[in-house]
Amino acid sequence: MNSPASTMATPSARAALHACAGMAEDTRASTTALPKAVLPTCTPQKWLLGQKALVTGASSGIGRSIALALAEAGADVVVNFVSGEDQARAVAAEIEAFGSRALVQRADVSNEADVERMFAAMYEELGTIDVLVNNAGLQQDAPFEELTLAQWNKVIGVNLTGQFLCARAAVREFKRRGVRAEVSCSAGKIICISSVHEVIPWAGHVNYAASKGGVMLMMKSIAQEVAPYRIRVNSISPGAIRTPINMQAWDTPQAYQELLKLIPYKRIGEPQEVGRAAAWLASDYADYVNGVSLFVDGGMTLYPGFETGG
Repeated sequence: MNSPASTMATPSARAALHACAGMAEDTRASTTALPKAVLPTCTPQKWLLGQKALVTGASSGIGRSIALALAEAGADVVVNFVSGEDQARAVAAEIEAFGSRALVQRADVSNEADVERMFAAMYEELGTIDVLVNNAGLQQDAPFEELTLAQWNKVIGVNLTGQFLCARAAVREFKRRGVRAEVSCSAGKIICISSVHEVIPWAGHVNYAASKGGVMLMMKSIAQEVAPYRIRVNSISPGAIRTPINMQAWDTPQAYQELLKLIPYKRIGEPQEVGRAAAWLASDYADYVNGVSLFVDGGMTLYPGFETGG
């Protein structure tokens, strides 16, 4: 079967598909040495012009990179935070440097009243919502027998209940307003930030893994229900991404080499790569993608223990 990208894409679509310049290293130079791992340089695409986005937990890490990627793609962005207002305002300034509008909103996504106030403020300032990225999340780790109910409830509350509350608010607006054909052929897009641990068990992190497994089936169930209204719901499930929350896994050469044993692609991921994936999923280029967990993990979910034959 011929590739749809080669047989159906317009010239502009083909240009977008080939916008990534790729690795700077020439991988043909040697068949024995592995090529140097390099973050590819990609040409920004204005996929989201005129759209209004909300990113929860956007003041740092993956959330910051997603907010910036959506702004670079043309969207106006609400930067949600629960602590670190100065960081959130710095992200807003970066968004405005792309020529997009930014709105900073403090809200605890596990609190229903906070979520409702945040969405109301967004509608007052920006008019509507086209893209929701449910990114806010946290870890509170402990051996299972020492895990407290408070730790369990806190992680489930933010990582799962928070995504439910925000997704529900967004779906209500998407269905009320319908398709805005001038900006997108769908009525709305929801992207749930999950984790490879929606499918990989994680000892010592039972509450976190349970929350991400819950995100996966919640996402798929919502996607199935709201698809007829032209609302798309997907997840991005990152693997090892270079952020402060997991610095101990990559901040020394020894730790980094141990980490690479879990990653067939033999490099850590960068937050910008999750941002690029989110911008694409939110765009009409991904209009037929619905109910999918997109693993941005360098192959971590490919059972790397078997890469040399087991």
